[in-house]
Amino acid sequence: MNPGSPRPFQPPARDQSSTRNAAADVIRGQINSIYTGNSSDAAPHTTPAPANTTPQEPALQPQPQSQAATPVVKPVSQTEPQSHRLNTAPPTGTTAATTSQPTQLANSTPQATPDQWQQYHSAWQKYYQMYYERYYANHLNTQQSPAQQSQASAPETADTLSPQQQAIRDLRSKIRNTVNDSAKKVRNSRHFIPALAGTMVMLAFVFLQYNRVILGTVAAYTSPGNIEPQNIIVDPSIDTKVSAEPKIIIPKINVDAPVVYGAAPDVQSQRKAMEKGVAHFAVSGASALPGQAGNVVLAGHSSNDAFAAGGYKFIFAQNEKLQKDDVIYLNYEGKRYTYKITGSEVVKPNEVSKIQTGTQKPMLTLVSCVPVGTADKRLLVYADQISPDPNTASAAAENNATGQIPGNPSPTVLERIFGAR
Repeated sequence: MNPGSPRPFQPPARDQSSTRNAAADVIRGQINSIYTGNSSDAAPHTTPAPANTTPQEPALQPQPQSQAATPVVKPVSQTEPQSHRLNTAPPTGTTAATTSQPTQLANSTPQATPDQWQQYHSAWQKYYQMYYERYYANHLNTQQSPAQQSQASAPETADTLSPQQQAIRDLRSKIRNTVNDSAKKVRNSRHFIPALAGTMVMLAFVFLQYNRVILGTVAAYTSPGNIEPQNIIVDPSIDTKVSAEPKIIIPKINVDAPVVYGAAPDVQSQRKAMEKGVAHFAVSGASALPGQAGNVVLAGHSSNDAFAAGGYKFIFAQNEKLQKDDVIYLNYEGKRYTYKITGSEVVKPNEVSKIQTGTQKPMLTLVSCVPVGTADKRLLVYADQISPDPNTASAAAENNATGQIPGNPSPTVLERIFGAR
């Protein structure tokens, strides 16, 4: 056996007939030596006799007269090959009395032929070769890494998949590889950084120019005011003492903001007043104050630029939620005035006649921009005074001022940079 030669993991099957025949010859020789009385030399020598040496005839032993002492020789099976049979015949005669006993014992042992010894050694050589082949194969199998074992079992797992599952897995793998390859090409492209920079600049431009649309939409679904629970009045007919600070309170949309009176009707003055709260707008035919007969007009932002001054950029963002019979409160000169909404409409900024009602009863009109984030149109919410008694209202002072309905938001950052408006 050549120990250095590579061996497969699964040793090949081998013919065992020659090995069994050689082993049977050895056992047969041991049995013959027992019958001849030489049990100590039952095992054959491990060195075969030379090929040119003639086997010696066994020495003649004196035959005992007793029949019980006559050794019985087991006959050789007729099915075995002639070359595998040992000389097991009992001695046929006696030797001279002068022959020494050790010589007699040595000569009485059956001798194997050279071919039999060659088969014997070949059988043992095959046995040891098969043994070590199996030993090293099992050793390599136990030392195989888990990764190699999983790879070896992968085809079996793949074989268990149905054709549809295999197709889906292949499609996913193809899509994943395509996306990864495309992403690598984009990242490695020399146009990637300029394109990314351009995208960032465009997003910054959109936010700077149109942030009031985004923020105004968010504010329309949140509470823009900071109303206190005690300001929610249950019975509007009760005369309640309030502070001298002028305020507007709208419980339904959670508005609690100061009101700035005395601002001029021009756009810049109104915009400046709305930075501090809700601005009073007075023109001819609509110049009344709370408690006076006529229309009290209050304007506030529904949205404004995020970088503009003031803390009331979205105070009227939820005015569209106001409905008929909702209540509005005005605190003016330490007195509370209660109004109930009667209706609303959308008009253009130049339709001043919509607020010049010419009524002699005290009423309130709220002005805000719609849609939220734009200044294209104005939402007018009308309400009549119900407390104190509207019949006790005094007359409003004469006012000849003119102007369009306020509400324009402040210019954006880009409009300031490029000088628009």
